[in-house]
Amino acid sequence: MFKKILIANRGEIACRVIRTAKKLGIATVAVYSDADRDAMHMRLADEAVHIGPSPSSQSYIVIDKLLEAIRKTGADAVHPGYGFLSENAAFAETLEKEGITFIGPPVGAIKAMGDKITSKKIAAEADVSTVPGHMGLIDDADEAVRIASAIGYPVMIKASAGGGGKGMRIAWNEREAREGFQSSKNEAMSSFGDDRIFIEKFVTEPRHIEIQVLGDMHGNTLYLGERECSIQRRNQKVIEEAPSPFLDKKTRRAMGEQAVALAKAVGYHSAGTVEFIVDADRNFYFLEMNTRLQVEHPVTELVTGLDLVEQMIRIAAGEKLAFRQDDVKLDGWAIESRLYAEDPCRNFLPSIGRLTRYRPPEEGRQDDGTIIRNDTGVFEGGEISMYYDPMIAKLCSWAPDRATAVEAMADALDAFEVEGIGHNLPFLSAVMQQQRFREGRLTTAYIAEEFAEGFRGVAPDEASAIKLAAVAVVINQALQERASQISGTIGNHRRVVGQEWVVNFAEREFQVTAGVSADGAHVRFADERAISVATDWVPGRTLATFNIDNQPMAVKVDLAGTGIRLRWRGIDVVARVRSPRVAELARLMPKKLPPDTSKMLLCPMPGVVTSISVKAGETVEAGQSLAVVEAMKMENILRAERRAKVKRVAIDAGASLAVDELIMEFE
Repeated sequence: MFKKILIANRGEIACRVIRTAKKLGIATVAVYSDADRDAMHMRLADEAVHIGPSPSSQSYIVIDKLLEAIRKTGADAVHPGYGFLSENAAFAETLEKEGITFIGPPVGAIKAMGDKITSKKIAAEADVSTVPGHMGLIDDADEAVRIASAIGYPVMIKASAGGGGKGMRIAWNEREAREGFQSSKNEAMSSFGDDRIFIEKFVTEPRHIEIQVLGDMHGNTLYLGERECSIQRRNQKVIEEAPSPFLDKKTRRAMGEQAVALAKAVGYHSAGTVEFIVDADRNFYFLEMNTRLQVEHPVTELVTGLDLVEQMIRIAAGEKLAFRQDDVKLDGWAIESRLYAEDPCRNFLPSIGRLTRYRPPEEGRQDDGTIIRNDTGVFEGGEISMYYDPMIAKLCSWAPDRATAVEAMADALDAFEVEGIGHNLPFLSAVMQQQRFREGRLTTAYIAEEFAEGFRGVAPDEASAIKLAAVAVVINQALQERASQISGTIGNHRRVVGQEWVVNFAEREFQVTAGVSADGAHVRFADERAISVATDWVPGRTLATFNIDNQPMAVKVDLAGTGIRLRWRGIDVVARVRSPRVAELARLMPKKLPPDTSKMLLCPMPGVVTSISVKAGETVEAGQSLAVVEAMKMENILRAERRAKVKRVAIDAGASLAVDELIMEFE
């Protein structure tokens, strides 16, 4: 077994590898950039080595700097995590020459599966089901049209070296095939320096389902079931689960056996994932193989009971797998929600800043038998940097069945406190409540179809509004009672707290009567509906449990001026609780309108303005590029919404801006 492992990564996955290494009694080395000087992964490791400036291109993916850290610390193995150099054959080759073990697959497998055209040819030769298409290189648009017509529309035009949705177009007819070929070719060259293109059949109503494989160096290869990864946004997975709610035993077995056949065809050892596209009739087609540990591996661990990082380490050390295919049993259901530092109400634009509050739900087995797991690399008070991907944590739930796992995830999301930055907790909560998700009717177009107009939060239905109104009244009652007990008041003039209240939020109004007794509060509505509320909330507590008619709900509570902000199940409202007379007067107050920003270009996210395309006095047309803002490895082009004349440009290229800072004004 290894004595010391260097983790060539950062954040959550570095922390994840360190935990398993400690369990195995192996010393660990973390590497860190300037931006990660106070990061969690460097604190958890036994040693930490600084490897350069904040941009990953100057630190985490510079092979020479990693080699220097290896030599300095005497590490005898390297775990690459995911991303960065995890699928870089040159890195694995360099380590091999240095006599350092790469905890991952052999170089040949990385090379073979890293090229989409080559991997599909190998898959076809191994009798793995592949999408009908033309795997050879395509010279020009005329040839692309001929091939697309022969395959049958719709087709997918893809870059061979592509990834992350770049160099990819769907064509539904000859015109789109011709245009899409050239666009994909241009995008592939600019993104990857490789303009090779291939065409395959586009699968309608597709599901993205992947098989986890595991192989040792002694010829033993097996599969560990599947993961459903269909809920994606811009080809980035958001929610995953194991097993899939769609597969039957026959399809699962067929997919697993083909995944193993492909792994054996390239001499694969270590953990790897074979991804498939599955149509509505459970026909499945090979998509690609990821020659690394997947981000979503925890759901497989939860349903199999295996530690995949441990298996990778043992395999790299030359050990045989200690179990066979028949020993692999899928127990229960697991769901993973990726918590990202991005604002779903701003079209998921990245958010950076300090985590002023970061308090995940309690991990481990819960009172009801479910399990909560949270893999993270951040902490309260830490910074979310603009230099790396926006993932904060991976929240997982396990239960004996899917419905219970979904409910456990919904409860865990309610109990997850994150403040200081924009994040997608409300969006994740919203998905958990959707009937379509609960029924398991998923496709890769789920988010685009269910949130076609974007995400604007969850509007409370009648039942939810009643519960939140009762919560607001109970909180207000506690605040009023507390205020009435202030010391130093004039004798016989102590304030008496009333019981009649009017609650307003989300265009709704409720007239209620509140009473307090030894067993809690009782709220009666104007329609005679009565609700009992018991709670552990006290002023100053930001998360509390409210038992509404003996049904618990975890609600985030903040005081917002004279209002009470309540967040639950993706709902975010500010409730105003007033006496009837004050409510009557409040209805007469004019509404404050938001400031007019129609003649301003404001920065939509925190980031660096890498370029300004226009000057003061210049007339711009609708759709014209005005500026480019870079944040979290993404370039965002800001375009003119209409024809206008630039009055002034407020900043220079290279400026770091916060959300809503002025970039330019128009006349």
